[in-house]
Amino acid sequence: MEKAIVRPFKRPNALCRLICFPWAGGGTSHFAQWGKLFSSSIEVSVVRLPGRESRAKEPFAKDMTAVINEITSALLEDLQEKPFAFFGHSCGAYISYAVAVHLKEKHGLEPIHLFLSGVYAPHSEAFLLMGRINEVKDEDILEHVQFLGGTPSEFLKNEDIKKHLILTIREDVSILKTYSFEKAERKTIFSCDVTCFDGSEETVHDAEAWLNITRGDTSIYSLPGGHFYLLEPSNEIFLIKHITKCIENAAL
Repeated sequence: MEKAIVRPFKRPNALCRLICFPWAGGGTSHFAQWGKLFSSSIEVSVVRLPGRESRAKEPFAKDMTAVINEITSALLEDLQEKPFAFFGHSCGAYISYAVAVHLKEKHGLEPIHLFLSGVYAPHSEAFLLMGRINEVKDEDILEHVQFLGGTPSEFLKNEDIKKHLILTIREDVSILKTYSFEKAERKTIFSCDVTCFDGSEETVHDAEAWLNITRGDTSIYSLPGGHFYLLEPSNEIFLIKHITKCIENAAL
């Protein structure tokens, strides 16, 4: 499990597991720290895709099926043991949704809450543009990364780190075009609650398109900031408190 799933703050007596899915090009460091910010009732795990951190020498995943199968294999026993929720940001939100669909269809498991952050509607122009990532020049990807924020400036000054970051973003985003979100949406309807978060300064606000994936309650929160609004300390405090309340209420 430690290869694909990171759990730095183990809480065997927790009532619920929160599985976090990082953004394109991202690693586990940010969400790993969430493990000590949540109450003892919630144990945080973070997905680590191949091609980064301790898995840097492994080839990148080639399609969504490979990603889904690896994550499911690593987590299935834990998810069968106690309630769980998913939080995914940006590219990670799409992956979390795809894994949730698979778990429901193949194993009869469903999150008690699905949190989708910084995510565009699958039919939106912004999402379709991501599908053409291989047509985009490196310098344009770098310019977009700088525009979105979320990446330490010292990383972008190191040529090796910068080169690997661009490659990782390309590979992560390419996974999305190998999965039919519209087909999954037609086939699988959840019963859990779904909450969408985004930054108030985002240029695209179409998270409401995700609210029809469930029969449960739905809500949208727009927090101050851009695409990486969640890195702002005040927003992070809000997220931790709100996610905790949602999970604890659902787990009762």
